[in-house]
Order: sequence, then C-alpha cells, then structure tokens
Amino acid sequence: MSMASNPPTSTLNPPPGTAASATRKAAKPAYFSVKDIHAYYGESYIVQGVSFDIAESEIVALLGRNGAGKTSTLRAIARTDDPQLTSGEIYLDGKAIHKMPSHQAACSGIQLVPEDRRIIAGLTVEENLLLAQIAEPIGWSLDRIYKHFPRLDERRKQEAITLSGGEQQMLAVARALARDLKLLLLDEPYEGLAPVIVQEIERILHEVRELGITTIIVEQNAVAALKLADRALILDMGHIVYEGSAKEVLDNEDLRHEYLAI
Repeated sequence: MSMASNPPTSTLNPPPGTAASATRKAAKPAYFSVKDIHAYYGESYIVQGVSFDIAESEIVALLGRNGAGKTSTLRAIARTDDPQLTSGEIYLDGKAIHKMPSHQAACSGIQLVPEDRRIIAGLTVEENLLLAQIAEPIGWSLDRIYKHFPRLDERRKQEAITLSGGEQQMLAVARALARDLKLLLLDEPYEGLAPVIVQEIERILHEVRELGITTIIVEQNAVAALKLADRALILDMGHIVYEGSAKEVLDNEDLRHEYLAI
C-alpha cells in the first residue's frame, strides 16, 4: 500500500535500490500509462498531475469522494474536449494518446462509457450497435454480442431508450465492445441498478478481462468496485493519494473513512 501526505505525490517511481523499485523493474512494461496529466474546465484546475500505470487485462478502480476528479480523469484519458488536457502524456500499448482528438483515441482502442450512457433515442438496440460499427476498426460481431448479452438479443428490435436502466448499461458496454476495444473506461456503471443487475455487469466485466481488455472503473459504490478490481487508485482534490491492491483498501477501514467516507 502507498499513501501520500499533503501535498499528495504518486509513489509510482520509488527510489532506486528499494524493494518497490526492484519489483517495478522486474514487472512487465505498463500496457497503459498516464504520466503527470493536468486538465482544466475553463480556469478550473481539476486534474492536477495524475500519474499511474496499468498492466494489460487489469481492472482498476479509480475512487474518491465527489469532486475528487475521477470523471474528469476518465474524460481526459478519452481525449474529450472537456476537460482540456494542458500537459502530460498518455500511452496505450506504446501509442501516444495525448496527441489525439477523441475520435482518434477511440479508433486506437479507448472506449468511454459515460454515466448517462448516451443511448441514442429513436434507434433500436440493434441500430445502436450497428451505428457503433459504422467505421473501422470493428470489434465484436452482433452474433457474439448477443451471445454474451442475451437480454439484448431478446430486445434487439426494441427502441433502446425504453430499456430498463440495467439493460441500457449492458447496451452501453456492448456498444463499446462493438468497437476494437483495448481500454474500457466505465463511469458509474452501477448507478441506480438493482443488485442482481450489478452482478450481471460484473460477470460481463470478468469475461472482458479474460479476453485481455483493460478496464478502469469509476464508481461511488466503492465496495462493489473494489470486490471486482485488481487494484485501486484513490483521487483527492485532483491528485493520486493512494495506489495499491483493492484488497488493501477493503481491509483498511481508516483509509476508506478518510478518502471514501465508507
């Protein structure tokens, strides 16, 4: 476990000769890296020097209180216009993402499933999926999607915005998989969902990990996210203040109380 005092600092680069440094050198190169990114909404400084590495197929929970900068960090990674990334570097499988607009980042394998899911009104479930495949590179076929999401198969001709909240979340994840997906960014995927639907989403995310896809999940239901994740990052006021295993957070009541209020 690693924590930071004020001012928060990342512990991703431990001093040479330490045990942590030796472990880092022995580890595989990071599949996804964020290096000292800074991002603003207008003049509001939101993401303040965030850095972290993720291995391929890891699930990482990005946690923190409301206003800590979690969604902003996801949006900066996905290269949306807001917040504006002013400095720092982002790499996915060796490719520089920080130099790309959002559509190029998406073509490189980054898919953001936002909190509001962005289901397109007036289109059926299947039409939402087909629209995701209108341009290369294409990911899962419709047959494969329906095999893994049988509820969507049953409702393929139904207008998508009439689905339940849980079914819309499944559609949003399926739409990401319809692209050539390498990094899945999930913003509040469990919000408003019944426990049985949360379990279904978790099952799908475990399958996604088995396929080698890397996932970052932002979720207010921190306990559920930690039970799913391999590792946890905690943000506070735009800084990373903790990096370690998800189990360490679950086992550390003081840490959860200080930064997550649970």
